[in-house]
Amino acid sequence: MCGILGAIPKQDETTFLHALNLMEHRGPDGFGTWHDESNQVSLGHRRLSILDLSENGKQPMFYDRYVITFNGEVFNFTEIKIELESKGYQFRSDSDTEVILAAYMEWGADCLRKFNGMWAFAIWDREKRELFLSRDRFGIKPLYYAIIGQQLVFASEMKSIFPFLPQLRVSKDFEFCKRNMFDYETTDKCLVEGIKRFPAGHYAVVAMDNVSSLAPIRWWNTLESIYEVGDNYDEHVERFRELFFDAIKIRMRSDVRIGTALSGGVDSSAVICAMANINRAGDSRVANDWQNAFCATFPNTMLDESRYAKMVTDHLGINAVFKEINPVKGLDNLEEYLWLFEEMYLTSPIPMIEIYKTIKENGVTVSIDGHGADELIAGYGGNMFDAVMDSPFNFSKIQNLVSTFVDYMDFEEEGTLSKKMELYQRAYKQVAVRYRNLFLRDGNKSGDPERDKLGHFNKYLYAEFHEKVLPTLLRNYDRYSMAASVEIRMPFMDHRLVSYCFSLPWHSKLRGGYTKSVLRQAMDPYVPKEVIWRKSKIGFNTPFAEWMKGAWKEYLLDMVASSDFSNSDVVDSAKVRKQIEGVILGNAVQYNAGKDAWVSLMPYLWEKSVLKAYRKPAVL
Repeated sequence: MCGILGAIPKQDETTFLHALNLMEHRGPDGFGTWHDESNQVSLGHRRLSILDLSENGKQPMFYDRYVITFNGEVFNFTEIKIELESKGYQFRSDSDTEVILAAYMEWGADCLRKFNGMWAFAIWDREKRELFLSRDRFGIKPLYYAIIGQQLVFASEMKSIFPFLPQLRVSKDFEFCKRNMFDYETTDKCLVEGIKRFPAGHYAVVAMDNVSSLAPIRWWNTLESIYEVGDNYDEHVERFRELFFDAIKIRMRSDVRIGTALSGGVDSSAVICAMANINRAGDSRVANDWQNAFCATFPNTMLDESRYAKMVTDHLGINAVFKEINPVKGLDNLEEYLWLFEEMYLTSPIPMIEIYKTIKENGVTVSIDGHGADELIAGYGGNMFDAVMDSPFNFSKIQNLVSTFVDYMDFEEEGTLSKKMELYQRAYKQVAVRYRNLFLRDGNKSGDPERDKLGHFNKYLYAEFHEKVLPTLLRNYDRYSMAASVEIRMPFMDHRLVSYCFSLPWHSKLRGGYTKSVLRQAMDPYVPKEVIWRKSKIGFNTPFAEWMKGAWKEYLLDMVASSDFSNSDVVDSAKVRKQIEGVILGNAVQYNAGKDAWVSLMPYLWEKSVLKAYRKPAVL
């Protein structure tokens, strides 16, 4: 996990190094730059050492006529290396980076399909004088670029492109991004004018003499990897467990200590319990020092899940660090955290960055986490009634769906009979709506025949996973973790598991009154029952209303009363001031009211902490 920077043609060395070091947090263990002797290209790398900690793993790295700068990990590099050695390739390092270079030399762009991992990398071909850019299937690792006249600049973060822009200003797409904080990640739109987002699952070849020809080419489409899995639920569970365990095993390959950010929810608990039961036989690269769990706590708020996390760590008998998130301390670092985050989002980055800082402070560099499961196997429960249209005349399955909805919504022990009856009424109304849609053919088709083959409910999950919720969360967690110089690995994002789960019928995900049924059943032998079968779901967020009325009160009131806030170009200051004061001075403690106020304030905080915080050094 690192930060990469590159430019065509070669850049001034002082400017280039300054830009690279703006990402020092992504790679505090060292750096490297390479400037082509013919003034054709500059490549830079900030290193976070995880595999092959020696100088042999340093980047930019050379192999024959190729030079690479690479951010991410290819987890199956061991298997690919063996295949390449059988073809006569030799290696001087024990890193995945060198394997990527040799694989590209052997297979060209087709090498991407062999990689199981997360990445953004650039390979310069010194003979052809062209650049190969690539991003992983799902966009776990970031890549931005800008074409400035006849120059191309690309980087892991926007801030490293700032020094090359003629001027730093708000993008013409800013208002769109402001209104669609959960949607702009899957577009090429950025918050800063002149910068674009390189799309996930794409590559591009850029010629030295025509950088404006950069045109991303799609190399991965999950819809093309869907296959028949049959209708046997027990077989689904077994195959899911097999893929899940292997996805975790290859993500435990590390030359540094690993651990997990444990929320106490189903997904992160499943991950660390699987880690505890992985068979490491025959794989010397699987880390033995994995027994490190870290849980963020929010005492006396609705967001605290620490008791569930403790059940898991007690069950496994492993190390656990419970980090109380201090709103005052976090506020002291807010502007720095927003600079590192550099995007806009619906919640504060404080809790997430604080937990990854705690992980790093305890000597752990890799965190294997549970991101992606909700969008993959129906953790949120949203749009579950779309499944009615997938099994319209199977009334036992529809009744199972209704029961799942009622149990999902009525998980509190104090739920009353009248409340349950109300939920049943809501459920059957939703069933009726889906029958109407089915018979009237109202919005059943997406216009994409391949997508329609998924069925109605899986089609909804596909959009959540590839286009809506998850891409934004992946971006966010890259920033949260890299702000603390920690690498996140995500076994639920293993492309084999993704393809399998989108091949599963809906009733293997929503079953017996539970969401994510196939995961729960697969991990039932390994995770405490109170955790794997819990129905309450709490996101990892900020307790906005409590903090705004308490520790943040004076800070926020001073901010919205300031002249700088009144003169902001990106918010309606009077309207936002009224909203903030309404939460702070009002009587009710409501999470949604606090969150909405933060969303309204976020563009100003971004303007203050990112756009106005950057100052180009005079020597540049």
